[in-house]
Amino acid sequence: MVDTEFVEALASAAPTPGGGGASAYAGALASALASMVGNLTVGKKKYAAVEERVQSELVELADTRRRLLELIGEDARAFEPLAAAYRLPRATEEEAAAQQAALQAALVDACEVPLEIMRQCVEVVESCVFLARHGSVMALSDAGAAAVLAKAALQAASLNVVINIGSMADADRAASYRNDMEDLLAAGVPLADEVYGEVVQRLSA
Repeated sequence: MVDTEFVEALASAAPTPGGGGASAYAGALASALASMVGNLTVGKKKYAAVEERVQSELVELADTRRRLLELIGEDARAFEPLAAAYRLPRATEEEAAAQQAALQAALVDACEVPLEIMRQCVEVVESCVFLARHGSVMALSDAGAAAVLAKAALQAASLNVVINIGSMADADRAASYRNDMEDLLAAGVPLADEVYGEVVQRLSA
């Protein structure tokens, strides 16, 4: 049942998948776990009042999970021109200029993809908030675990943004990406911590 292909590829010396792909994969796992909570909630009389909302969350989580899995490949594709740019010759002024132009172009997608991973992870965290509070109590720990995984994926993806904006010559673009990254962290990390704290408190009561 366990598919080890991605994990083994990640463990290899190949440059991709790397941290971005791992972040997207972790986010997809978080989405899947949150969906399990939802699927254990629907159809139960005890939760009839939130049935419609849970169904809606399940649809959103499925879309998010699909998108995160797509982003594993997109992250790998974004890395290829970046790696190629770093390998270009820089012996002459012309070569150095061409290398910098290629690098700066590649850095855009190398930032855009992890930012999209972060956006998707924030959506997963938001679903976890509702499911932890209103989903099946039998799966309460799973809702908390999903939030923790989504937070980890969110923070891990942010590191790819940090490293890539550090090489950007366009200071305004770099600042814009940094602001987006910080906004996404501010939106997701405290919420995930809140869910974790509430789940621990309820499980310990």
